[in-house]
Amino acid sequence: MVELRNPARERLEAREVSIGIGIRLARTADIAPMMKTAGMDWLFIDLEHGPLTLDQTAQISNAALASGIAPLVRVPRGEIAMATRALDGGALGIVMPQCETADEAREIANQLHYAPEGSRGVVGGLPHFGFANPGMAETMEAMNAAMLVIVMLETPAAIARADEIAAVEGIDVIQIGTNDLAAASGIPGQVGHEKIVASYETVAKACQKHGKWLGMGGVPTPELQQKYISMGVRFVLAGQDMSYLITMAANTVNRVRDYNI
Repeated sequence: MVELRNPARERLEAREVSIGIGIRLARTADIAPMMKTAGMDWLFIDLEHGPLTLDQTAQISNAALASGIAPLVRVPRGEIAMATRALDGGALGIVMPQCETADEAREIANQLHYAPEGSRGVVGGLPHFGFANPGMAETMEAMNAAMLVIVMLETPAAIARADEIAAVEGIDVIQIGTNDLAAASGIPGQVGHEKIVASYETVAKACQKHGKWLGMGGVPTPELQQKYISMGVRFVLAGQDMSYLITMAANTVNRVRDYNI
């Protein structure tokens, strides 16, 4: 069997916290080895929000494969064709936002997996294998085993269906889009509100019941991150490149402004 490693998945399978960073600002492949050096397990390359292209995504994904950090790509809702192109270009997983029903989750899982688990179209010479052709059957088996399929629940209605969504075969991670969920719940920005805490409890139970990993995004404070990790979160989107850059720059400016002159 051909071996294909996914560092994000390996962390999860080891029952550890798998940590990633959102990529919205970076345009070059350098971000992949930089974030590997920082200790990240995966990149959350964001094609839903921001101007990144598929070409830039493929370049970053290939650099990530070479660096030992997993490239995961979020596509806009329902964009299966974009998702499969991202996978063909080097991604090791797809994040599909705004999943509302089990039927939607089932279709996502079907379209992103090769046969016999799904109906994704086959192609040879994938970057995951150095553009070699180890054999179509081996390629399909290795890709199905290594990649992550992540669906995001971002509305109260989706949370209410968490159990049936988590029961879908071929879905690996159920990620709560905390900011969108708060907005849809009428409490924008209140990502620690009791309604949000209750949502995490609901999805955590569904994930535990059906053997899925619980994911978190849009939670900025260490206290809340710890709270939700304690509730079962293992797939953690810990921030994004733009906010990291602004925060570090602001901290430096504030420190230097305070120097005596």
